[in-house]
Amino acid sequence: MQGSIWEPSPQRAATSRMSRFMARAREHTGLALVDYAALHEWSIDAPATFWPLLWDFVDVKASRRWDSVLTPAAAMQDCQWFAGARLNFAENLLRRHDDHAAVVFRGENGERSSLTYSQLQAQVAALAHWLRHIGIDSGDRVAALMPNRPETIIGMLAAASVGAVWSSASPDFGVDGVLDRFGQIEPRVLIVCDGYFYNGKCIDIGRKVAEILDRLGTVEQVLLVPWLDPGVPAPSRDPMIHRWAEVIDAHLGQAPDFQQLPFDHPLYILFSSGTTGKPKCIVHGAGRMLLQHQKELVLHTDLGPDDVLFYFTTCGWMMWNWLASGLATGATLVLFDGSPFYPGPAVLWQLAEEERVSVFGTSAKYLQALEKSGLVPADDFALGPLRTLLSTGSPLLPESFDYCYRAIKADLQVASISGGTDICSCFALGNPLLPVRRGELQCRGLGLAVEVYDDAGQPVVGERGELVCTRPFPAMPLGFWNDPDGSRYRAAYFERFPNVWTHGDFAELTVHGSLIIHGRSDAVLNPGGVRIGTAELYRVVEAMDAVSEAIAVGQDWQGDQRILLFVVLQPGHELDEALHQAIRQRIGEQLTSRHVPAKIAAIDTIPRTRSGKIVELAVRDTIHGRPVRNREALANPEALDAIGDLQGLWEP
Repeated sequence: MQGSIWEPSPQRAATSRMSRFMARAREHTGLALVDYAALHEWSIDAPATFWPLLWDFVDVKASRRWDSVLTPAAAMQDCQWFAGARLNFAENLLRRHDDHAAVVFRGENGERSSLTYSQLQAQVAALAHWLRHIGIDSGDRVAALMPNRPETIIGMLAAASVGAVWSSASPDFGVDGVLDRFGQIEPRVLIVCDGYFYNGKCIDIGRKVAEILDRLGTVEQVLLVPWLDPGVPAPSRDPMIHRWAEVIDAHLGQAPDFQQLPFDHPLYILFSSGTTGKPKCIVHGAGRMLLQHQKELVLHTDLGPDDVLFYFTTCGWMMWNWLASGLATGATLVLFDGSPFYPGPAVLWQLAEEERVSVFGTSAKYLQALEKSGLVPADDFALGPLRTLLSTGSPLLPESFDYCYRAIKADLQVASISGGTDICSCFALGNPLLPVRRGELQCRGLGLAVEVYDDAGQPVVGERGELVCTRPFPAMPLGFWNDPDGSRYRAAYFERFPNVWTHGDFAELTVHGSLIIHGRSDAVLNPGGVRIGTAELYRVVEAMDAVSEAIAVGQDWQGDQRILLFVVLQPGHELDEALHQAIRQRIGEQLTSRHVPAKIAAIDTIPRTRSGKIVELAVRDTIHGRPVRNREALANPEALDAIGDLQGLWEP
């Protein structure tokens, strides 16, 4: 068993909200619940007791409590939660209404602004009043093509206040990418910016917005947030376009009015990455998200009203929704929009010092890039308040754990977390009671019956297999938009193992209850019939000084499969025969001979989705001559073209 590299102090563990919840559960049930493993087992065995206890612990505001906690159904996805309850998501996020900072914004262009909770509530009430004034009602869609600014959070909360369904995308999406998403859900209101700042550039999206509006026929009203030129008024020739400040100012002073809605009222529509076709439109319920996010933020992250929470994200990634839910804890949210490496790699750590961030969230790839840059934040910044570092997007490599403790802070809970857009939350994540082990996610989330199945559908420990959830849980989506019979929803998650949620991660459950994610199961390599997770291959290759990043895919070859490896090299290096051999030797020594790639090629950049995830499936389609059906989902489709140009590499 691997030893821990960090453990919470007895005081930190004892005063954590997880510890307080465990004490409440003991008192309520009379059970011993001696440790987290026992608490987790109880939480999945007694959902009708656990979830209401959580509801009361996080103090959900509701005008009516439930008639029943869980209404069973033959199909797992058809189970109903908290039938009869009435609440409003926005009201729960705006329960605090004082002069404490709610949102701090930092832009790449040097802008800093902040809103107190009372100011935030006032602006949400003003915008909600305007939405009602223009006829937006429960179930209507409000969409945003916006940077990660306070206006985006205000828009989401205003939509939730009136019962509208919110959806957002980041402004770097192309026209077709926006239409592939918003065109399916037909919004009546679109909130847009005039542009954004990234990597030292001022990017005007006016023409893009105009084309989107020409082709998105359902939009009746547009709310414009002018960031590039705040002095520009709304175009007077177009009565459907309104300037943000004018709308807010005209309706300030309105009392908050939170429509009371069923627990399962639609709140968000999130989109899958869409690299294998049009994105799936995943509908999440208001009460479901509220309860799941509060469990993760309050218990697993130990977030409270004195904390400052930062997550590096865009409005097109589910971590933006997760970050916004931090308002329900009374914490201060720090929003950042721009490049995390402009004007240099220290930009986010200067922010962390100046805003006194206590919980810092980012992606595993960012931490790898940070280490490659040579930055040691601990040398240059006072990070005293920082106590937790969250990482997601891809598996956090064991070496990245080492870097965090060596270069950022020694007394730090490094919590690798994993879930996805599908549940807009986590299956496995951090825990203030448990140790941190290199390369491992600390625990399975409370209330989630997470297992790892072998190919026969049997649970295994210490072996690799499919990450599944075997019992109903509130964070399951309500369904997919425009999927009236639920067939697409069932096909996405319930086809492989009947009535068991199959998430699509290749994972391993350890004997001490932690999880290791080895990559996406649909990207697993299979040479000689041996399943190999891509994450372990990247770990070895990207640890080499000459290699910045890598992407690997399996090619069908002579009745078997062989591995093709594409690498991005550090400046000053070239893929000569010596480096070829060094890569093969390192992989063979640290993994197995089956991991050694048949072909290696150097490329300039890794193809990624707009949320930063590498796209093994799109690369696999490319090398097999299959079309990539939704290139608009890619942030850099030219990187895929460059791989396609290497066709001679893998042909006979």
